[in-house]
Amino acid sequence: MAESSADETGGENIPRFEPNYLNSQVIHVESFRKLWLDALPPDLYSYETNPEEVEDAKLAELLELPIETLNELKDICSVNSLRSHPDDSPVDQNVVPPDPKLACLRLRKRRQDYRETLVRDTIGRHENYSNELESAHKGLLPEDPTSVIPEGEIILSFNIIYPVIFDRFKHVRAHQTLQVLGSQKLTELRDAICCVGDLQVFGEFSNIPDATPQYISKDHFKSAFFYFEGVFYNDMRYPECRDISETIREWAKTHGFPEYKTAKMEDTTFYELRMKIGYPYYYCHQGDCEHVMVLTDIRLIHPDDCRDRTLYPLLTHKHRVITRKCCVCHLYISRWITTNDRLAPMDPCLFCDKCFRMFHYDAKGNKLYDFQAYVYVDPGVFN
Repeated sequence: MAESSADETGGENIPRFEPNYLNSQVIHVESFRKLWLDALPPDLYSYETNPEEVEDAKLAELLELPIETLNELKDICSVNSLRSHPDDSPVDQNVVPPDPKLACLRLRKRRQDYRETLVRDTIGRHENYSNELESAHKGLLPEDPTSVIPEGEIILSFNIIYPVIFDRFKHVRAHQTLQVLGSQKLTELRDAICCVGDLQVFGEFSNIPDATPQYISKDHFKSAFFYFEGVFYNDMRYPECRDISETIREWAKTHGFPEYKTAKMEDTTFYELRMKIGYPYYYCHQGDCEHVMVLTDIRLIHPDDCRDRTLYPLLTHKHRVITRKCCVCHLYISRWITTNDRLAPMDPCLFCDKCFRMFHYDAKGNKLYDFQAYVYVDPGVFN
């Protein structure tokens, strides 16, 4: 009743609540770009910037301040006043000066000195955002002028969720956040997605632990697909690729679902897609390694973005995973996983390379008893 009364009286300061939808309506990416380019004046998305004097004059006029007062404020609030080292010395952000004046640096120095005494290191609070990589390429220009992204290009941001086998993170954590250009092919995003499933080594190696694997799973099983708004986009770049979405489409036919379309991933750009912002979509590779992926943002490129086309898809965030340590020494990262191992504390059991060889082989490398051993690829390899 209060809301309807506010609407009738026209009170501008009365909040009008709107439904909080989780995702947008379906949009066509190319049409979205054209609408914004038609609506915005070119100077708002142009790479060209006004000289600093002109910007200062506009800011002084907006704040109704004399230009001298504005310059004084700029000097006082400058980040250069936070420097803890001489201006002419090189800066290493990972090294804290021996006698810092700032309280935050004194705490960080104390933490660094303490970490040097630890056998097993842990991440510090000041490093919580070390995986936010977006600022690492801010405003970066390519050496080759032909690689500069043209003005008015669209940038799409995708959150790639952990595979469904990661029960701990699959609902709440994004494994990666990637930015792609609207003019790029879907295969470029597919190649940029890092998953431990692509690095698996097949075979049992207990009799030949020194053998070098001939291939990893990504080299052998190259089929994959994206699913966006009723269309399966299959990766068919190689002769070995198969349409692995066929099983889903055949099942859908027999259960009363509408017929789904198919297209080639390598022939489709993001400009051609119809998607919802905030809606979960689907990426499948290795036959059954399934990722939820969410389009979180779509916008025009601006001067502060990385303008080097060769760096896209651009990794802007990665989630660090706690590595699985060896079950014997609890110190080194696991490299082997054994089954039917009668002397292991559990089945299956993880071993680092050193403990694995000391525990299962004699000095000449002969196998001591019967067990099965497989190469283990730790998810923390992407850290």
